[in-house]
Amino acid sequence: MQSLDRREYRSVSKAVVSAVNAYFDRSKQLADDPYLETREKEDAFLSRIEDTISRSLQSCTPVSLGGILQLMQSAQPAAALVSEETEEDISAALDFADGF
Repeated sequence: MQSLDRREYRSVSKAVVSAVNAYFDRSKQLADDPYLETREKEDAFLSRIEDTISRSLQSCTPVSLGGILQLMQSAQPAAALVSEETEEDISAALDFADGF
């Protein structure tokens, strides 16, 4: 109450009424939706991640972006090998199961 912004709240009574109303509104929201606080925290966390990524991309030079692109392109063939091996493993497992 000591740091009350007098431009926003002209009287202490109005500030107290506003704070009590906000408290009960928040309590009602939490009763209606028990995961509200969790979602709010997750949204704030994701927002910080997005801001960090945006700042990182703004500071990247075209040369470093080219290096990232090359790294991503070189990783794609390895992923294709894994999916082919997985398909072969699934096929072998199905053939084995058909033997019963």
